[in-house]
Amino acid sequence: MSTKRVFELTQDGVDRLKDELIDLEENKRPQNLQQLKEAREQGDLSENADYDAARTEQSKIEARINEINNILKYAKIIRNSDKDTIEIGKVVTIKYLDNNKTKKFRLVGTLEANPMLNKISVDSPIGKALIGLELGSQTTYKTQTNKTFQIEVVEISNENI
Repeated sequence: MSTKRVFELTQDGVDRLKDELIDLEENKRPQNLQQLKEAREQGDLSENADYDAARTEQSKIEARINEINNILKYAKIIRNSDKDTIEIGKVVTIKYLDNNKTKKFRLVGTLEANPMLNKISVDSPIGKALIGLELGSQTTYKTQTNKTFQIEVVEISNENI
């Protein structure tokens, strides 16, 4: 008996994957097939760099289509609850107690994590430390480089960032 991996995603994450899948199937795949056709028309395929490049691109496109289909098949959409505790999908504002600086981010599943967009994985050190905490809670977490931070939860919401 094999277990299937569940992918926790917000609705926004599912929508973005569906959009990417449509683009791959309706735009990139047909473009690639045209490139393959044109490369075949050049003749000898054994030394045809355009054909090799198009085949490599075809492999990448098909692999990504399969990956997205698998993710969507096993996706668990995270619904925001009205609970006052930190859970996946919540927007959290924390204060670093050593310098009083605040940081606001959304806790998301691993596939959606993007620190540049303030989307932090629940599997990250800070994500693991925050899950289940309530407003006003303080905790300490250690980064992968063994740096320790003490933080306080100053806001929990369902808003969008």
